[in-house]
Amino acid sequence: MLDSYRTLRQQGSQEIVIKKSRFIGYGKPVASEAEAVAFIEELKKLHWNATHNCSAYVIGERDECQKQSDDGEPSGTAGKPILEVIKHQGLKNVVIVVTRYFGGIMLGAGGLIRAYTDGAVTAIAAAEPITKLLHREVIVDVDYTWYGKLENEFHARNVRIGDTAFSDRVVIACLPEAREAERFAAWITDLTQGQARISIGEDKYYIEGE
Repeated sequence: MLDSYRTLRQQGSQEIVIKKSRFIGYGKPVASEAEAVAFIEELKKLHWNATHNCSAYVIGERDECQKQSDDGEPSGTAGKPILEVIKHQGLKNVVIVVTRYFGGIMLGAGGLIRAYTDGAVTAIAAAEPITKLLHREVIVDVDYTWYGKLENEFHARNVRIGDTAFSDRVVIACLPEAREAERFAAWITDLTQGQARISIGEDKYYIEGE
């Protein structure tokens, strides 16, 4: 799994008008190619009377799946510019659709490329780019005598905390960044003078800064 990657927070859309043609850009985070294709088909049904519904998506840790469609626009003037915007912004697991309602004025190849580029940029801004960081669950099992000290240290260092269970001992699910997990576990061992029982749980992505 990647230590971090850029994607979109949510589905979003925004419309721009260029020489009387309406361009509606849609952006959405997706987990699979099937989800991306389903979203494209959904928008084609919604905008069944549009002149074009052009799209592109990038899926996979290493951008293994990249597809684009001009949907009837001259080859290379719509899908490719949309795809290039996704790649230029370093986004993964996203799909972008730019719907066009023709306004009667021809834009030419250069104009179309600029228009679909702008439509993609607008869509991405509306869907809000974010960075996701990989965190690793470090489960800390300690006697109650250590809980207050750990709580203070975690607060001082802004350690992300998951669930905390209280029984005969305290079990705290800490969530440091995955690349820092080993160092974090060693710090806990030193802090508790080797009395903490430490185990490693699952990896999970969280939004940077939240």
